[in-house]
Amino acid sequence: MMEKVQRFGGAMFTPVLLFSFSGIMVALAIIFKNPMIVGSIANEGTVWYGIWSVLESGAWTVFNQMELLFVIGLPIGLAKKANARAAMEAFVIYLTCNYFISSMLEYFGPFFGVDFAQEVGGDSGMKLIAGIKTLDTGIIGAIFISAIVVWLHNRYFDTKLPDFLGIFQGSSLIAILGFFAMLPIAFLICLIWPKIQMGIGSMQTFLASAGTFGVWLYTFLERILIPTGLHHFIYTPFVFGPAVVENGITKYWMAHLNEYAQTTTPIKQLFPQGGFALHGNSKIFASPGIAAAFYFTAKPDKRKKVLAILIPVTLTAVLAGITEPLEFTFLFVAPPLFILHAVLAATMAATMYFFGVVGDMGGGFIDLLAKNWIPLFANHKGMIFTQLLIGLSFTLIYFIVFRALILKFNFATPGREEEDQEVKLYSKKEYKEAKKAGTLGDVGIAGANQYTEQAAIYLEAFGGSDNIEKVNNCATRLRITVKDEEIVLPDGAFKEGGAHGVVRNGTAFQVIVGLDVPQVREQFENLLAIGNENQ
Repeated sequence: MMEKVQRFGGAMFTPVLLFSFSGIMVALAIIFKNPMIVGSIANEGTVWYGIWSVLESGAWTVFNQMELLFVIGLPIGLAKKANARAAMEAFVIYLTCNYFISSMLEYFGPFFGVDFAQEVGGDSGMKLIAGIKTLDTGIIGAIFISAIVVWLHNRYFDTKLPDFLGIFQGSSLIAILGFFAMLPIAFLICLIWPKIQMGIGSMQTFLASAGTFGVWLYTFLERILIPTGLHHFIYTPFVFGPAVVENGITKYWMAHLNEYAQTTTPIKQLFPQGGFALHGNSKIFASPGIAAAFYFTAKPDKRKKVLAILIPVTLTAVLAGITEPLEFTFLFVAPPLFILHAVLAATMAATMYFFGVVGDMGGGFIDLLAKNWIPLFANHKGMIFTQLLIGLSFTLIYFIVFRALILKFNFATPGREEEDQEVKLYSKKEYKEAKKAGTLGDVGIAGANQYTEQAAIYLEAFGGSDNIEKVNNCATRLRITVKDEEIVLPDGAFKEGGAHGVVRNGTAFQVIVGLDVPQVREQFENLLAIGNENQ
């Protein structure tokens, strides 16, 4: 069950990856349309204003169509076969369900306690999705329907029908099954979801009133669940779902950013819910402190090699907000440090919130700069300086505390390994030698690239293609389910291929690859297909 939940969480990250660029583009458009920043050229009615309005309209695509993105994205990660067809099936069946909901509310609205005549948005609980006036179930409804379609697809896509019914098999069969499945599901959604919307409203009030402690608990859970891959389930309802504001913090923040930028009223007073998107501060400010502690506690003769490892993973964490490559360098050799990291990250976010820092700060420094600091600086520089001061203070706290604990308990962090263990990244020379010796098989395949060698090392470490059951990935991890975990090689074999670490949970494995994981997965599956063909 844990493996299935982890795989589900990883699949959800597929559409999430699109939000960072879109958010930056919306923020840039807002910046360049603000006369307070760029002058009168940005006044409404100018050519400059029109150009940036056009760009902004395109940048809003992923935010305005979040439900459709999750509907299509989930099958890409979860379908066991014909992923593209599964995505199409999910899209069609999701729209079918919403048409059913729309008609049920139109003709039987009083029975469900819904006034269908209300305008969409606001407190009506309704929304236009692909032009359909329906209940606003947000990404929760999208994920729910898409998951049902994936189950139908995995179970019935290959079903063979009699020849005279052949036209109805494959995707057509899934669409037929989905059509009839959506009738009772749409009825239940009409019956139950309005009550859930009332509950969400109550939860919003509770969380907003929970204040600093609520921010601390949210951030702690988001960090501490990183090793399990379940952290997606913590932040997604807040950042992209309706947990505290309609349509999620990210979309709400972008929609009101221009308003916030042009007022001197404290942002915390206008948008206290922004405290639940401060978890990116630990990515920006904690990472340098952790990396510095590793460097200064490493053995002098190994510091150069440690630095070569730490620079790219720290830059990835600070700039892009992807912390797993750095965190997994110490998670398994020093678990207490990771627990401490979660506590300090939560304390940093809570401290910032207490002193008035709020916003959409779940990503890295590039995200923070474009979506918060630049547009807000003119009227909210005090909040920005407060955030910077607290953040840098915690950078120092991380360094001092991590360094002290590493030395006191002699944790084997990078550069402190035994003398017979070398700190290194994947060596292409070693790979070629292994390949020449015949231990990695032949990877001279069509479409091979710089990631093929890395994928070949991982495949060999998993025991070859015969031992692979499922393949998936999230933002930084290659997620593999094997048939026999006993023949999987030790973590060192994966690190030879550049892995930052390996999470083992029975037959479910997560190889911490980094941001190259989609490309590595593609080559991994190519090698897997060749291995299966040769059987």
